[in-house]
Amino acid sequence: MSCLRVAIADDHAVVRAGFKRLLELEPNIRVVAEFANCETTYTWFNANHADILVLDLSMPGRGGLETLRRLKARIPMLKILIFSMHDTPAMVSQAMQAGADGYLTKSSPPGALIAAVQEIGAGGHPLSEEAVRALGEAGRDEHAPHQLLSSREFQVFTLLAQGLAVDDIAKRLYVSAKTVANYQTAIRQKTGLGNALEMFRYARAHALVE
Repeated sequence: MSCLRVAIADDHAVVRAGFKRLLELEPNIRVVAEFANCETTYTWFNANHADILVLDLSMPGRGGLETLRRLKARIPMLKILIFSMHDTPAMVSQAMQAGADGYLTKSSPPGALIAAVQEIGAGGHPLSEEAVRALGEAGRDEHAPHQLLSSREFQVFTLLAQGLAVDDIAKRLYVSAKTVANYQTAIRQKTGLGNALEMFRYARAHALVE
């Protein structure tokens, strides 16, 4: 039986340690790397290899969605399992559109993570019950304006909707304020939402933010 090389990206050290212990109970799984932020995750894959990346979406830096998109564009053969607390239709839909091979919520039982890694290793696309339900709801919302946003625009949109200023978003995403301002302009054009309050109300109505 071939060994699955797994990397784990989650900004909580205790969570990573728990995932690692759980996965390495399986004789055909070996955890080869752990990451606490998105930039370290992306950089590691420049010179190293894993079969599967278990990725949290709420990560410091560029964020899980953007890291997912960048890694899939550069390493199409890398299998990525999203393991996240987020189960909103928009977030699950964005992740799958960006190339995720599976999606589990952190409310899933411990055994579900092992089963999902094994399934992805065999070529499957595991989804938790919450993810399946979210995708069904997203399908009913497929013509909503936020569906026009790219993964990066969607990330900036949710931050704007939460009231963050352009400069704060730029620091969080490690980009220039001008870049964020350009995304903001594109978001306004695509959604027709003119200011942060309108974005917040829209985001709450569509369950895009807590």
